[in-house]
Amino acid sequence: MSTELVDGHIATGDKGLKADALGYMSNLVIGIASTAPAYSIAATIGYIALTSGMGVHAPAVMLVSFVPILLVSLGYRYLNKADPDTGTTFAWTTRAFGPWIGWINGWAIFVADVIVMASLAVIASSYTFLLFGWDGGATSRWWLILGSVVWIALMTWICYRGIELSAKTQVVLLSAEILILFAFSVVALAKTYAGNGLVGSIHPQLSWFNPFDLSFNALVLGVLLGIFIYWGWDSGVAVNEESRDPAEGPGKAAVLSTVMLVLIYLVVSTAAQAFAGPHFLAKNPDDVLSPLGHGVFGSPWYKLLLIAVLTSASASTQTTILPTARTTLSMAKWGAIPKVFGNIHPRYLTPTVSTLGMGAISILWTVFLVAFDGNGPVLGDSVTALGFSICFYYGFTGLACGWYYRRELFKKRYFRRALFKRWRWVPALKSWRGFLLAGVLPVVGGGAMAFIFVKAFIVVNTPGYNYSAKPFLGFQVPIVIGIGTLLLGIPFMILCAFKFRAFFSRKTEVAPEGIL
Repeated sequence: MSTELVDGHIATGDKGLKADALGYMSNLVIGIASTAPAYSIAATIGYIALTSGMGVHAPAVMLVSFVPILLVSLGYRYLNKADPDTGTTFAWTTRAFGPWIGWINGWAIFVADVIVMASLAVIASSYTFLLFGWDGGATSRWWLILGSVVWIALMTWICYRGIELSAKTQVVLLSAEILILFAFSVVALAKTYAGNGLVGSIHPQLSWFNPFDLSFNALVLGVLLGIFIYWGWDSGVAVNEESRDPAEGPGKAAVLSTVMLVLIYLVVSTAAQAFAGPHFLAKNPDDVLSPLGHGVFGSPWYKLLLIAVLTSASASTQTTILPTARTTLSMAKWGAIPKVFGNIHPRYLTPTVSTLGMGAISILWTVFLVAFDGNGPVLGDSVTALGFSICFYYGFTGLACGWYYRRELFKKRYFRRALFKRWRWVPALKSWRGFLLAGVLPVVGGGAMAFIFVKAFIVVNTPGYNYSAKPFLGFQVPIVIGIGTLLLGIPFMILCAFKFRAFFSRKTEVAPEGIL
């Protein structure tokens, strides 16, 4: 892979993708849609409210969870500025820390996306049945499997047919989702102030947003849940090589998407808590939006929230396939995995084997999990398990940014020591802006992700902090899935090291001089 500078950034090499296909707004839409805002709120805010000692401070958790995400997004912004590679974290950590760290980060992206596909597809399937009033289908294991397979196959086909079709689909789905969430928030707050909220309804207070009113343990446990509802915004960066301004647009869109997400989450969580109170949220942890819809919109308009969650889950299903296929495409082009994963369709200019392979593996994982999981406790644990992979590659991205740019943050300044009359040099900042935005803040974000990873291991491995009743080999199921799948990548990486020696012989790099 070349490190030659072209137009101020590294020339990543032509991977065969369709260049200049996406504009800035498409990057932004893909980033926001990938997080599945409606689904994330429906499936998370209840568990945050259920946390011991949380009270009315769920909005504060949304705010605090946003901070490390924002810091890591700066890492994406500046690493993409130097190296707009569709492999994102895989490519960047390879340059900064070497091929072994890069390969395992590519694996972490892959396993995280595969794990979440089962949950997204099941939600899309069940909400399809609920939308048409068929409660039996939404609770039938085999109908859920059929519906999930259909949704994954449909979204895989859209990703296969071209990036423009994928982007246009995202615009439609996200627009419907955001409009419905906005309408929900306005109506819920209006009814609250009119005295027509549910029993337990309360007016919003500024203290809801104050994390210092929480104990440290309650705040950490809440953040462990809250940070994962932001996951997915980096998908907008994974399509950088198909964007009109690959070095600048996707990175800027990544940062802005996190800001827009925190605004959405704060408004919707505040409206939901005001209308129903925290106790109602805690009593409906699996899905708070569906039961709230009856009180906010009434019948039959409550189905709008069903549509919001359905479009959210289906959109995220599609945008989960997109970055995974491009990560494996990049790994193949770098010579880290078999070349077949780098095949591109001659007409649609999309990854073929990588896209179809991701869809097929997601279907197999979903069928296995739903068919053999009874009432679904392992499915719930798989969502918790996601956090380990997410913190792993988000954390390494933040750390990689500071390390990769280290020589661009400082300049040598010489001075004469009076006693010995010798010249020595000390580091001096080139600019405070670059030092903070490309150095300190991404590294702090990476460190925060590392802390969350360790704290999550301690908390999640405690009996009772999971859905499944029994541990496996002394570890709770979320640990087995989350960390076990990361460790599973090690033997595959060793096999690849024997096969692809050129890649695993790569040296580490630093940012080219003058890149900032």
